[in-house]
Amino acid sequence: MRVDNTTTIAPAVLVNRPSVRITSQDAYGTGNIIIIDAIHIPYGCSVWPSFWTMGTDVTIWPDGGEIDIIEAINTMNNNQYALHTTGGCFLDRNTTQTGHIIGTDCSTGSGCVVAESKPNSFGVGFANAGGGVFVTQLDVSGVYFWFWSRPDIPDSIKSATSTSTIDPSTWGPPSASYPTTTCNYTQYFSPQQLVFTTTLCGVWAGVPSIYQSTCPSGGKAPNSCVADNVIGPGSPTYDEAYWEVSYVRTYLAAGSQPGAPSASSTSPSGTTSSSSSAPTLPTGSGTPKSSSSSSSSSSSAIPLLDISRYDLGLLFLTAVCAVAVTVL
Repeated sequence: MRVDNTTTIAPAVLVNRPSVRITSQDAYGTGNIIIIDAIHIPYGCSVWPSFWTMGTDVTIWPDGGEIDIIEAINTMNNNQYALHTTGGCFLDRNTTQTGHIIGTDCSTGSGCVVAESKPNSFGVGFANAGGGVFVTQLDVSGVYFWFWSRPDIPDSIKSATSTSTIDPSTWGPPSASYPTTTCNYTQYFSPQQLVFTTTLCGVWAGVPSIYQSTCPSGGKAPNSCVADNVIGPGSPTYDEAYWEVSYVRTYLAAGSQPGAPSASSTSPSGTTSSSSSAPTLPTGSGTPKSSSSSSSSSSSAIPLLDISRYDLGLLFLTAVCAVAVTVL
């Protein structure tokens, strides 16, 4: 999945450089763990990649909620996590996590944001380290994120398959933690579809002040993001603007259904007040479960979603998008 780097774009009032947006056909509710193993994430000036989720049956954003799992821009060297909701959902400043809080109001344009503090979570560092793994847990107790660079991936994830049982209690504190104490997940989030996008410039990467601070060698004019990058030859500007994904897997807690609220209790089992503990799935461990099978409390492991780099197009709706940018 890459941005077009073979076409030379001529200057115009409205310019387009093809990119890709991929959206899952299935949606996922509480009780799900989403794991993505990525080898390479798009980066470079004007590049805005994201692996995120969006609520189903949404008429006006952010109804149904949005969860940003991987998102950064330009030459940033760290990932950022965020939730986007309607008014009333906040990030608890007293939560246990290793990341750094940037914003706590999830209804603002940027959302409630936590910056990853571990090295090599984005950009050149991520690519040079051989990529890494991001995990998102959608739980009745909240939303939780973990990241490990390639050398630090836990053995339980390295050895996991689509039929494994997943136990987050062994992972340590999450990078970002959004407990329901300050945001009722089931109130603000409908079942979520998974989305890959790579935007060029836009309302984050292309904002002049942000573009200049994250691409210091770029121009200073209001349209510099487009003029410096989108217009002209695609290579070498967009040679690093591609996704290489080993797999995306989702695991389901026993007693839950894909796209449905968890049938579990309102507090996660195994969670303690210790700062070294991490939230676990409410019914214990997570097991993959087929979206076509009926709900069961059995611990048998049946694949829910297991996407390799070779069959992404089979399980996701794929759209080749021409990224339109207006030159001011």
